[in-house]
Amino acid sequence: MTVLITGATGLIGQEIVKKCHTEGINVHYLTTSKSKLSTADNYKGFYWNPNKNEIDHTCFEGVTAIINMVGASISKRWTEDYKKQILESRTKTAQLLQDTIKTHSYKIDHVVSASAIGIYPTSLVNYYEETTIEISDSFLGKVVKEWEAAVDGFKALGCKVAKIRIGLVLAKDGGALPEIVKPIKFGAGAAFGSGKQWQSWIHVKDLASLFVFAVQQNLEGIYNGVAPNAVTNKELTKLAAKVLHRPLILPNIPKFAMKLVLGEMHILLFESQRVSSQKVENEGFNFQYVNLKPALEDLLG
Repeated sequence: MTVLITGATGLIGQEIVKKCHTEGINVHYLTTSKSKLSTADNYKGFYWNPNKNEIDHTCFEGVTAIINMVGASISKRWTEDYKKQILESRTKTAQLLQDTIKTHSYKIDHVVSASAIGIYPTSLVNYYEETTIEISDSFLGKVVKEWEAAVDGFKALGCKVAKIRIGLVLAKDGGALPEIVKPIKFGAGAAFGSGKQWQSWIHVKDLASLFVFAVQQNLEGIYNGVAPNAVTNKELTKLAAKVLHRPLILPNIPKFAMKLVLGEMHILLFESQRVSSQKVENEGFNFQYVNLKPALEDLLG
């Protein structure tokens, strides 16, 4: 089997490539850097430049499924220009892939695309299944809504489409975790705001396994990419400090302070989404990291 991965060199993409190779799946990947083109049989690179609508269409040869991970990082200050980049790096790339498949009459059976739990409205109490029709009125809610609509365009080409709404991804060398633990390591760790906001997290290895599982099982529809046991921000901070053997002595960090530091992006720390993983578990997926403490011990220990 050969899959085409967009965003293969990113934090989650790299883990997905490793998992594909473990499962004997060949990988074609798209990159904007000509110096990153590998020609290995099981890991073959193809050039694209979505800003100029350029793509090497031979990337689709022999491919039956696409894992779509492309998108500019949301963990960067949201200027008006960058907000446009966050949105277009998700919607325009989907359009380019669809146009290319159509123009060259490639037969792709299945698309598994990244999405995000940012689509769910913030709430300290609610427990969201993926079927919730309410959409967050935040910038992220708007992005995810348009992103998912763009991905649905693959259905018109006869592809089955699965969307994985990803939560807080915990990884050793990237994403949010190193930033969360930085102040804790210096004895300056503290929860954000009330600390009661829910954080639906997932270990990066489980997330990679979930994407490959979705391809192998031919999943269709929306699934939440989160571990079974969400925690509050306060619990996350306390557990991280415990694993790092550091004290927590500071009061909680108020919202206005983080708004000054991060601008509009500060909502990432204060949004509360308690999301269920039940649907993908019902399909037979088993999480390696069900609880936060073992996940943090693996990544920080």
